[in-house]
Order: sequence, then C-alpha cells, then structure tokens
Amino acid sequence: MHTEIIGVVATFIATVLLAIPLGKYIAKVFAGERTMLDFLAPAERFFFRVSGIDATREMDWKENLLALLTINFVWFLYAMVILMIQGSLPLNPDHNPSMSPDLAFNTAISFLVNCNLQDYSGETGVSYFTQIGVLMFLQFVSAATGVAALAVVINAMKERTTDKLGNFYNYFVKTITRILLPLSVIVAVIFLLNGMPMTWEGKDTITTLQGDTVQVSRGPVAAFVPIKHLGTNGGGFFGVNSAHPLENPNYLTCIIELMAQSLLPMALVFALGYYLKRRKLAVMIFSVMTIGFLLLTIPTIMLEVKGNPMITHMGVDTYSGAMEGKEVRFGAAISAYWSILTTVISTGSVNAMHDSFMPLSGMNQMLGMMVNCFYGGKGVGILNFYIFIIIAVFISGLMVGRTPEFLGKKIEAREMKIAILIALLHPFLILVGTALSSYFAAHDTAMGWWFSGKASGWLSNGGYHGFSQMLYQYTSSSANNGSGFEGLSDNNPFWNITAGIVMILGRFLPIIGPVAIAGILAKKKYIPESAGTLQTDTATFGLMVFGVIFIIAALAFFPSLALGPIAEHFSMH
Repeated sequence: MHTEIIGVVATFIATVLLAIPLGKYIAKVFAGERTMLDFLAPAERFFFRVSGIDATREMDWKENLLALLTINFVWFLYAMVILMIQGSLPLNPDHNPSMSPDLAFNTAISFLVNCNLQDYSGETGVSYFTQIGVLMFLQFVSAATGVAALAVVINAMKERTTDKLGNFYNYFVKTITRILLPLSVIVAVIFLLNGMPMTWEGKDTITTLQGDTVQVSRGPVAAFVPIKHLGTNGGGFFGVNSAHPLENPNYLTCIIELMAQSLLPMALVFALGYYLKRRKLAVMIFSVMTIGFLLLTIPTIMLEVKGNPMITHMGVDTYSGAMEGKEVRFGAAISAYWSILTTVISTGSVNAMHDSFMPLSGMNQMLGMMVNCFYGGKGVGILNFYIFIIIAVFISGLMVGRTPEFLGKKIEAREMKIAILIALLHPFLILVGTALSSYFAAHDTAMGWWFSGKASGWLSNGGYHGFSQMLYQYTSSSANNGSGFEGLSDNNPFWNITAGIVMILGRFLPIIGPVAIAGILAKKKYIPESAGTLQTDTATFGLMVFGVIFIIAALAFFPSLALGPIAEHFSMH
C-alpha cells in the first residue's frame, strides 16, 4: 500500500513539473511567437485559405462567440446524422446498429460539449467509422473550443483598452495543430508499445484459461485514447472505459493516462501567467486549485485504502482496501486518485466503478464536479474560476470601501449580474434535474412510464444511494464530466433528453458569461495600479476566492449531499 501511495505522489509531482514548461510553450502559441512547431504554419494557412477564413482579422468578444457557437452547431448536425445512419456506413465489421434519435441527440451533444456521457456501450454502440470520424473528431474540436475561448478571455485581461480580442479560428486551429495533435502522437506511441490495439479488424475469438470461447472487441484504440485524456474528454472506446485491459493495459499506461488528462488543465494556468506576465497571479490560481484538489483527494484515498467497515465487521480482511468495483491491476489508492482527478478536471474517464466507492468518496467526486473549477476541463476550468475571481473582487472591494478592480478594470453592476447568473446556473441545472428525476422515480406517473419505458427499471438502488445516482447524473452532465455512478436505466428518452439539455446549457452559458465579462472589461479605461489597489495575486486574496467557492458550493449543494452520500455514510454505522 505504501508503494501505491508513492506512485500517486510521484504522478502528481511529475505532472506539475511537465505542466510548467508546457504552459510557457502554450503562452508563446497564444502570443504568435516562434516555437519549434512553426513548420506547421503552411498547413494552417492552407486550411484557412480553403475555408475562406481570415485568421489575421481581430474580432471583438461578440464576433468570437458567434464563430464559436456557429461552428459547434454545424458539428452537432454532422454528428447526429452520422450516428443515426452508422449501421449503413463502412468500417463496421461488428455490424453495430444505428442509434435511435434520442440516443443520437444525447451522444452528439455529449461529445460536442466535452462531456462524453455515454448512454451506449462503446464496443457495441458505435462503429469504427463513428469512433474515429465523429467521436474522436469531436474530442479534438471540443477541447480546442474550450482552449480558444480561454485564449480570448486571457487576451482581454491584458493591460490596455480595446475591443479586439484575437481571432477564435486562429486560436482554435493552433490549439489542435500545435498542442493537441503533437501530444496525442507521443502518447499514442507509448500506448502502442504497451500493447494497446490499433486495428480495423472486428471481434477476435479467443479461448480463456477456463476453456471458454469468447468474442473480444478490438479496434483503433491507440488512436482514440490519447485525445480522450489530453482533451479532458473521457469517452471510452470500450463500455468500461479505462478499466478495460485493452484501453488501459498496465500500471504504466494507467500513470500515463492520469498525467495526460491533468497535464493541459494545469499547463493552461501557467500559460495565463506567462502570457500576461503575471506569474504571481498564476501561482495564486494554481495554489487555490491545488488546495481544493488535495482536500478532496486525500480523504478519498484514506477512505478507499481503509476499506469498507461493514465488510471488516463481518470478519473479512480488507488489507487491500475497498476493492469492490476496482481493478486488481491498479489497487485502491491509484483508483481513488483517478476518481478525484477525473472529476475535478471534467475528464470523466474511469478506471474503477464510482458506484462502488465509499459514500463519502462518492460525495467528494460529486463536489469536484459541483465546484467545477479545481483545474477543470480544457479552458473552461479557468473560465469558471474567473467567475469566482470577479465575485471575490467585488466582495473584497465592498469590504475595504473601494471600487472593485481587477487587472486595472472596474468591476461594476453589469459584470456582477453576469457572474452571479453563471455561478447560480450550475447548481440550478443540477438540482432541478435531480428533483425532476426523483419525482418520476417516486411516482409511477404516465409521463415517467413513457420516458423510461419501464418504471421498474428506473434505478438499480433505492434509498440514499439511488438518490446519489440521480444527483451524480446531473452533476456530471452540468459539469461536462461524463462519468457516472451508473445504476440508471439511462438509455431511454428521459435520461437522453434531459441530460442532453443540461449538457448544452452547462457547456455554453459558462463560456458565454466569462467571454462577455472579459470583453466588457477590455473596453473599459485601464487604471494603473496604485498603493490603494486591491492586490489579486496574494495569498490573502487566494483565501478570499477559496472562501467564495466554498460558500457558494456549500449553500447550494449541502442539502442534496445530506440526502444522498452523507445519509448513506451514517446508515453504514
């Protein structure tokens, strides 16, 4: 067990050490400075010339948002059409059928918004054509969308007055060509060398050690998995995601997948500091995020390593930890670390069954998504944190009797209204969705029967844990995470449609809000710092931001958590 803990610590430290120079490189990409991958510029120019896009034209915040939303709508239509006709398309050796309209709606939105909630099983639900041509494609472009939106916001934070905030298409394409694609190639080679499949052949027939003959799915897995993690997407090629031996063959690939999914969210924080030449601000943001992450991670590892007290009470030795739902290849400690890392950065990939974790571990997983800004997903993690900074600056300014300012721009009523609406949107989507599903679970209504198709199969568990399963579903959807407690009969119109709506609103409104605030602030007169200026790069202000995050999360979510995982925890004792 000590070895497992050392593995966790070493993984985290190695990721941070790699993220710092990568952040400096990303800042150079954003700023248009020379980098080692400048040889890709002709390919980028060719793409822009063919598509008729002028990537050198500066856009204001409204134009950048319009470009972002328009191109995402086109991808949604493309994905939904392909999913509904995939059974008739090539590269389908296992003859997987086309999706129903409601499942195609859910899946297209899920991958478009970087959530990757999967109401289908990967190896039986989609063809190779769909895996590569739709899902893997969306994993690249959804990640690049978040990073490009962040680049627009960071550009707006510069010390000047302007309405020109760069070009979304320029940031978007360079994110793919200069960051995501090169890293994906490196990670894919490591996976190939460790036995991850890369083939267009269908199922293979093997004979097990027991003498049974089974069909084993394969496919272009090594190409798919790198961007699944580097893009904080999380969609599994196989139904059980990274618990599958072909999607995560050994302990080394487990560590690489952990580092891959957290590398860019961390690096983007440092990129902010290098780009704005405000490294102390980046350190403050990263420190607050890391403290929040560790406050969720350490208790979860302790809970899972300790084991289930009910099993211990039965006289069964739990020296290996709470191993139900976990892979023996990895162990309790690294699985616990993965479960928190994947929920705070909105990747949503799993190497163990979250439904089988201890109740308070499940609560910590949900808290990571409810807060949704401790590292966070590609770009949007910092955008969510930006909202809390704006609120904290406003409150701090009122406390000291000064007009609130952030980076030389006054925070006024308009920006605060947007920030508060975005901060309250997340709990609103989660709690309304959970309340609606709880009503249908408790009442055998005609609508509930039509939505679910079978009222008796709504949940695999009743009571506190059943409530947690529904709460987790909407928390994961609103946070664009995609992991699940499972236990739901989720492939039916109710879950597909309601979760799809939550995913759309939970993705694009939290992007629109920060971009709008940043654009409004960028146009305001820049006020140089003075002796009376509120310092936003100090430990004191970091504590203020952390307090704002804690209070909003506690007030919004504690009652629902008390009805689910907290009540389940006390019922075990």
